[in-house]
Amino acid sequence: MSTDNEKNYLENGKGFSSWFFTTDHKRLGVMYLCGIGTFFIIAAIASVLLRAEHLSPGRTIVDAHTYNVLFTLHGSMMVFLFIVPGVAATFGNFLIPLMIGARDVIFPKLNLYSFWIYCLGAVIFLFALAAPADTGWTFYTPYSIESGTNVILITLGIFVLGFSSILTGINFIVTIHKLRAPGMTWDRLPLFCWAAYSTSILQVLATPVVAITLVLLIGERYWGLGFFDPAKGGDPVLFQHFFWFYSHPAVYIMILPAMGIISEIIPVFSRKPIFGYKSIAYSSLAIALISFLVWGHHMFTSGQSKLINIIFSAITFAVAIPTAIKVFNWLWTMYKGSIELSAAMLYALAFIFLFTIGGLTGLHLGALASTIHLHDTYFVVAHMHYVMIGGTLFGLFAALHFWYPKMWGKMFDEFRAKIAFVFIFIGFNVTFFPQFIMGTLGMPRRYYNYDPEFTIFHQISTAGTWLMALGFIFMLYNFFRPISKTAEANPYKSKSLEWSIPSPPPTLNFDEIPTVTESTYAYGNKIERET
Repeated sequence: MSTDNEKNYLENGKGFSSWFFTTDHKRLGVMYLCGIGTFFIIAAIASVLLRAEHLSPGRTIVDAHTYNVLFTLHGSMMVFLFIVPGVAATFGNFLIPLMIGARDVIFPKLNLYSFWIYCLGAVIFLFALAAPADTGWTFYTPYSIESGTNVILITLGIFVLGFSSILTGINFIVTIHKLRAPGMTWDRLPLFCWAAYSTSILQVLATPVVAITLVLLIGERYWGLGFFDPAKGGDPVLFQHFFWFYSHPAVYIMILPAMGIISEIIPVFSRKPIFGYKSIAYSSLAIALISFLVWGHHMFTSGQSKLINIIFSAITFAVAIPTAIKVFNWLWTMYKGSIELSAAMLYALAFIFLFTIGGLTGLHLGALASTIHLHDTYFVVAHMHYVMIGGTLFGLFAALHFWYPKMWGKMFDEFRAKIAFVFIFIGFNVTFFPQFIMGTLGMPRRYYNYDPEFTIFHQISTAGTWLMALGFIFMLYNFFRPISKTAEANPYKSKSLEWSIPSPPPTLNFDEIPTVTESTYAYGNKIERET
């Protein structure tokens, strides 16, 4: 510990300033967790109010404008302030150096600046709530150009958030390339790191596109540039092309880290080596590549040529292949395993179940024979939530329960955690499964009012949100009331490097950089690491 850099790490103390100015990747991961947790709660409250409005046709608790504001707040905050930075920034920061045997990310100060930029973007976003936008989270033109609300401020906040995403992605890519411990070859790299690496590529390549799009939208509103105005030679559909060229890869920015988490948890609680390590690792890269080529399936009704629609439909089906590889490999890993149904494992199993439903229903939206009927209905809402919430959120909850002892050095009550899981899992399905039926029957999404024939479905869906809310509250209570103030270094007997050090990890992570000699997933085999 002789270098100045190491001395700076050891100066991490207590108090606000020691946290807000820290370059310790673990503390930054915890601060990201606090940030995204706050915005998740706000967005979740907005969703409960939205569902409460739909308890009956017509006005129930809010008027149409307020409904659109809540809808925009829920969607944009959930996507840009919670899900996109959620698993990637939080657990990427906390885990990647620990998993590869490093003492920090390669650019610690840049990592801190990325967090500050996230905070700045969030503050700008919150200032926009003084006259909140009512456009929906996609900010589609021409309405986003004409709306008298704070579209400029909210899109400026998202524009700033994009820089945090890009810089974090660059940091993770270079860290994984340059700071792997001796013996940590690419074919021994933990699968979460493969997922984070693929996600970082998407962040670096896709985020600038949405940033430019939002700048053009701001210019359209402020200076009347005319990129998206037909009266000035522009095209509002061009905005959709730009937006979805980013936003479909963004789906995998949200889901790939969660897939990496599932790949870490299932071998531990099955006590078996991961099945098909290389196919899971390379499928992450394949998903990242194909995700850039499918944005047009969001626009089958926009007037594209039949040939383009066919091409986008075919590529959409192709992206299911690397995703299915992961699912089948997870299932085969569990086959004949000694499965322990811990809370983390329950969330991992729920992830597989819910994400599979989301993926299979996506085929109906990618098929030209059915997508026209289902486009812009509640079927799309249900599909999106089964993928983004049933996938990303349940993956995040699996990670929170699995690495809770490592992050805090304490143990939570497993029984209480399982009760919370039951409420959340049942509530989620009660909320969103009826929406598949509504959408098939023709209930359009984004509508403030609806025909009385859909009342029962909306009421069931609303009741589901109450069950989920109870589960969330109980889970938070369980985390804030741990049953043990000290946790073992490795309570789950995991083989991964982060479990080879005390809990919570020391400031420098490792006294000496370890040497890795065998696979992380060799359960049932003897693993030797020289440290």
